[in-house]
Amino acid sequence: MANIKSAKKRAKQNVVRRQKNLGRKTAIKTAVKKVLSAIEKGELDTAQTLLKDAESQMSRAASKRVMKKNTASRKVGRLAKKVAAAKKVAQKK
Repeated sequence: MANIKSAKKRAKQNVVRRQKNLGRKTAIKTAVKKVLSAIEKGELDTAQTLLKDAESQMSRAASKRVMKKNTASRKVGRLAKKVAAAKKVAQKK
């Protein structure tokens, strides 16, 4: 443990930030799983709204530097691609 007052404060802040970041990452993973499960069930309208939610969470995480911008963008793109593909398959039926 640190001896200097400012170093003690930074250590406390790091603990709080770590917990917040872990919460954000967990929320993102849950949002992605919800989108994927909606696609599997064939609920495409629900998947579209859940995609928007997941996208906003990822962009917020990127702005807070929980994840890098390109990583968030890549994950959103891949998820959107899956939703679009599911819609295309549903239209052909």
